[in-house]
Formats: sequence, C-alpha cells, structure tokens
Amino acid sequence: MVFVNSHPSHSGAILRVKGPLEFNCQLDSTDALLMHKVISRTFESLRSKVKSESCVLTVCDSPVIIWPNKGFYVTPEEISPSTLCEDLHQWIQSDEQETYGKKSGKKKMKKNSVASVINLHLMMEVTKPGPLSAPILSRTVQKSHFLCTALPMDCAVSTSCSDSIKDACEKLVKTLTHQLCEMEKVTLQHMKGTTLLIPEPLHFLLPEPKGLVTVVYPAGVPDSQLETQRRDLHQQFELPDDRPFFRRGNAYHFPNEPYKDGYLRNPHLVLTHPTIDNGKVFLVQGIYSYHHYMQDRMDDNGWGCAYRSLQTICSWFKQQGYVEQTVPTHREIQQALVDVGDKQASFVGSRQWIGSIEVQVVLNQLLGVTSKIMFVSQGSELASKGRELANHFITEGTPVMIGGGVLAHTILGVAWNETTGQICYLILDPHYTGAEDLQVITDKGWCGWKGPDFWDQTAYYNLCLPQRPKII
Repeated sequence: MVFVNSHPSHSGAILRVKGPLEFNCQLDSTDALLMHKVISRTFESLRSKVKSESCVLTVCDSPVIIWPNKGFYVTPEEISPSTLCEDLHQWIQSDEQETYGKKSGKKKMKKNSVASVINLHLMMEVTKPGPLSAPILSRTVQKSHFLCTALPMDCAVSTSCSDSIKDACEKLVKTLTHQLCEMEKVTLQHMKGTTLLIPEPLHFLLPEPKGLVTVVYPAGVPDSQLETQRRDLHQQFELPDDRPFFRRGNAYHFPNEPYKDGYLRNPHLVLTHPTIDNGKVFLVQGIYSYHHYMQDRMDDNGWGCAYRSLQTICSWFKQQGYVEQTVPTHREIQQALVDVGDKQASFVGSRQWIGSIEVQVVLNQLLGVTSKIMFVSQGSELASKGRELANHFITEGTPVMIGGGVLAHTILGVAWNETTGQICYLILDPHYTGAEDLQVITDKGWCGWKGPDFWDQTAYYNLCLPQRPKII
C-alpha cells in the first residue's frame, strides 16, 4: 500500500497517465527468498524502462506524442518543452468533432472550478535506431515457473497554470517510478507461493488541503482484510477514525469519466443557492445517484417514489465506501421487509407503497445502517425544523427521505436563517419519469430548491434521517 500526494488545482490541470506494463519473469526456484529477488529485479528493470529513452507518453484523442526522457522530444513541432500544460487542450479532439468529421476545429475547454483532466497513455518504443542484428535462438530444457501479467499503471499529478509540459512530464516519470516501487511492495507482501496478486492503484480525494492521494491495493483482497492498512493511512494523513476515506467505494471519479451505470450523480451541484438574508446553506456530503420512476425497466409510476428515495440513500452509502452491496431493487426491498416480519409474503411483487418507517427498517436490514425518525404532525411545522435538519447535514451529511400521505421525496439540504427561521429545502424528486437529462431535471425543478409552501400544510410527515456508521 502506498500514498502519493497530489493537490488538484482549481486553475491548473490534472495529468493522468494510464497504460499496462508487461511484467514477465522466470522463477527457476520456489525458494521464497530467491523468488523475491527475481521479482524485485524485474520491477527494477521496469523502473529503468520508465526512465529510459524508450518511454513514450501520448495525449489521448490528439496527435501529441512525448518522449519525456529523450531530451524531451515532442511532436507536433509547434509544441515545445516550455509550452504550458493547459495549452494541450487545443490539440485534443472533442467527441463532437469526431462525430461530424471536423478536422480543423480545436477543442475549447470550459473554465470552471473543477480542475480539467488531460489523459495520457503510457507506451514503450520497441524499434531501436541503427542496423538490425540477426536473432539468435537458444534452447534450454529445465523446469521453471514463468510469471506473466500486465501491471495497470495509473498515475495522476496536478499542475498549476504556469507549469510547462516538460515540468509536468518530469513529475509523471517520477510518479510512475514511485508507483512501481509501491507495486513491488504490495506484490511481495501478498504473494502466495508462485501466485501473484496484481497491484491495483486507486485515487482518493481527501479533505483540503490534502488533495488527491494514490493508494496501491492488492486486487482481489476485499476491503474487510485491508483495515490495518487503512488505519495506517488514516494516521499518516491525520484523518478521523470514524469515517471511511480509503475504501474502494471512495475511489475518486475523474470528472471526464462517464459512469457506466447511466445514473446521474449529484444533479444539485449545478444549482445556484437560494437567496436568504444572512442564511447559511447545509448540504448532503459526498456522492449519490439520482433514482426516480421508470428506471431499470421498472414501471413504478404512481407507487414507487419511496422505493426510489431509498435507492438514492443506498447509493450514497455505497459511493461513500460504507457498504459494498449494490443498490437494492424494488423486489429486494420488499423481500427485506418480509424477512424481518414487517410484511406478509404476498407483499413481494406487489405495488404497495412504503413509508419512512419501512425505509428505516430496510436500511438496517440490508446495510446495517441505523436511522432517526422525525415526526411532524402537519406540514406547516416543517418550517420550524431548520435547526434539526441543518445539524443533520453537518454531522451526518446523508440524504433524508421524507414521506407524507402518498408522496415521498428526498431532502438534500436546507438554506436556513437561524435568527428569522426563514428556510428553503433542496428537494430531489423521485416522481420524475423522463430520461437522464440534467438540464431538464434542474430547469423543471425535479431537483431544485423549494420553499415551505412545497409541503401540504395540513398533512403529517415522517422523516427518515440515516446515520453514518462509525468505521474506517
């Protein structure tokens, strides 16, 4: 396990280089000490290749090719070692240009508060200059173990707006070399006989000012067996022991990488905060998926809103690294309620509603998550719950499910003035039936800020406030 510190810059870019490095070694003995020596020599050879003139970095979706160790040779000729990293963006072909066959247009990046990502691919030049010599073949008969795998190199370094390409590539070569050292440690530590566990680099975004950290785990070893390593990392980075930061579920998702499951993440981030004089905003912490009617080929229009709110909450616990379970289906939710004796067996497969109490029960049954229930006898009282909700988002930071009558919603935050009591609620509405269109969802208010009149003033409401487990 390893930590490599890097600080995402709001004004610069993150350079991320990925690519496989072939790991091949022959073990003529099963003696542990001799095997370790051979494996260490192989890693040392790979580190030498990364630092050699044959190392090549290509900027993805562009004609840019860089030889970082060959006097910093780069093509096209218009690019020099002193060219700024951010200027690489103009050479990157956009998806739209590829789709419509535009060859002359250059991609223009939008300026925002999130550091842009420039992806590079790690390659090794095979062709050598000079005359080719005839190959020589030799044959030796002996018993040995031949280990062959591809090391999944994945390094990220942050740059400032003044960093040149040469400076950034020097950082990348150092980071690649260091990652190979850490892969060697993990490989030797978790080696079983002649079987190698592939080292797996993951990136984690820690609270400021620590920034982006890369950790190498042994692939295939579950999080439950890595608690000692995580505890060491918490101590190293002076992190609290009651929240997970280094579980695989916490791995940083780079902004230019699409999520494979198709769900929208954190649609509220594009919204502007409501105007409340001297008010403060208290929001959900971390990442969640937006679950709503008609997803997953499931027609739950008119009855599944609380199920969808529960799914959003479950996605939060998964994506914060608290649990490894997948987000439950409607049927799995219903079966969990039957298993604890809350419902009859006929409930499974039905279209019956559930409420806040059932959400509390399912979270405990499936995820081991406890929840507090807030009872509100009529909607008009919700306006006086600013302090309780603000405190929840400060201390727990989880999405809140609220049910009243036949409707359920998810509360993602509040804007609240402690003196006047003025309040607005950030609502994620599970009743949406359309496609995953962020603009439609935010423009039409399916995810948006609502005033106290959003609630039925005379209906009762129950709020389910999930609590964070105290784990590393």
